Amino acid sequence: MAARTRLLALAAAGTLLLSACSSGDDEDSGGGEGGSSGDLSFAVITHGSAGDAFWDVVQNGAEAAGDDLGVEVDYQSDGDPQRQAQLIDAAVNQDVDGIVVSMANPDALQDSIEAAVEAGVPVVTINSGGDRSVEFGAIGHVGQDETIAGVGAGRQLAGDGASSVLCVIHEAGNIGLEQRCDGASEGLGTDVTPLQVDINDLQAAQSTITSELQRDPDIDAVLTLNSAVAAVAVAATADAGSEAQIATFDLNADVISGIQGGDISFAVDQQQFEQGYLPIVMLKLYAENLNTVGGGQPVLTGPGIVDADNVDEIADLASAGTR
Repeated sequence: MAARTRLLALAAAGTLLLSACSSGDDEDSGGGEGGSSGDLSFAVITHGSAGDAFWDVVQNGAEAAGDDLGVEVDYQSDGDPQRQAQLIDAAVNQDVDGIVVSMANPDALQDSIEAAVEAGVPVVTINSGGDRSVEFGAIGHVGQDETIAGVGAGRQLAGDGASSVLCVIHEAGNIGLEQRCDGASEGLGTDVTPLQVDINDLQAAQSTITSELQRDPDIDAVLTLNSAVAAVAVAATADAGSEAQIATFDLNADVISGIQGGDISFAVDQQQFEQGYLPIVMLKLYAENLNTVGGGQPVLTGPGIVDADNVDEIADLASAGTR
């Protein structure tokens, strides 16, 4: 599946070494007793909003891995970091064999994650907060480096001729989104303009983007950081009478159709199915054999670019819920 996406060649990415090694004596790997027998149960706890197409695919990946590997997977999500921390605490109390957690707000989750590790529950972090994963005692992180991904988006926009870019942040306090905008500024060669909207009120988000485009007619590109927000950005440019191009992070059916129809120039794909699937594999390997993956570095699932050159091939996979 990853081979179907044209990966960005970014010098900043460096070389990622993936290693599977027996680490029974590694004090830094965190949690777990290893050598588990019998049924395994893993909790997946994310910050995704209900009905968010991105997180639906993450859930699909985790549950597919559970089916393939014969382990129980319980997926839960809550966009409120305090309630997400409570879900982690509850999973520990339920004696799960491992936890997968996204860390949009690492500080709010730190105590709960460290308590899980202290209780002997191995943790794999996904999607956000990868730079804090080792600090909290997780055995690995799966996702994309948000700064690197932002640099790639900025370079792509610069190559398309953009110079004044609006970067739409849809979750307040999500450090990963801020890193994407910062990276986009680096790749573009000039600062992007951040704009805060609320993913839970897309109609208001559309109005906010429209107002900003009307206020500043020099904006020639809008970079959204979520596939659902991309759709309203397309509508907002029409409302504002703007010719700004739309680019986005992440895929859904609307984004794929938008790229095919020319309304969206490209999407940065982080292959979120892998962010659900791979951590379940990692936890099972750790529970049964004390294997770790990544050698202390994150396992990167992106970034890749989906544009007019490869979108038709990607579209053929999207209906299966794996893209």
